[in-house]
Amino acid sequence: MSVPFTGGCRCGAVRYECSAEPVQVAHCHCRDCQYAAGGGYSTIAIVPRDSLQVTGEVKGYEDAGESGNVVRRQFCPTCGTPVFSEPEIAPGIKVIKAASLDDPSWLVPQAHVYVGHAQPWGIPSDDLPRFEKMPG
Repeated sequence: MSVPFTGGCRCGAVRYECSAEPVQVAHCHCRDCQYAAGGGYSTIAIVPRDSLQVTGEVKGYEDAGESGNVVRRQFCPTCGTPVFSEPEIAPGIKVIKAASLDDPSWLVPQAHVYVGHAQPWGIPSDDLPRFEKMPG
């Protein structure tokens, strides 16, 4: 993997460039990621907030994460592609949706998180570590 890496939405209206390697890459099974992915989980890359430069307009909505703190979920208002999230509980990070990367093939997931929310048909079958919630 080489830094910087780039990504954006399906239609190209939202673009980003990240100047740092991900702090963590995981498969997230929380219910919100299931909605965003349209499936059993969403693969995410957590990066330092200041390393992500975004161009184009994003829309979003806020909801309460499991901690009770606000999570801002950002997407392209034109094509609806989920791009990233901003958890209020961790203001120094952004959570990139892996499918929004121009080339997601280099990602190496390190864990499954929120497996307590995994759907019975989406239980992971690999040997990655599993966490009921997000590890601290």
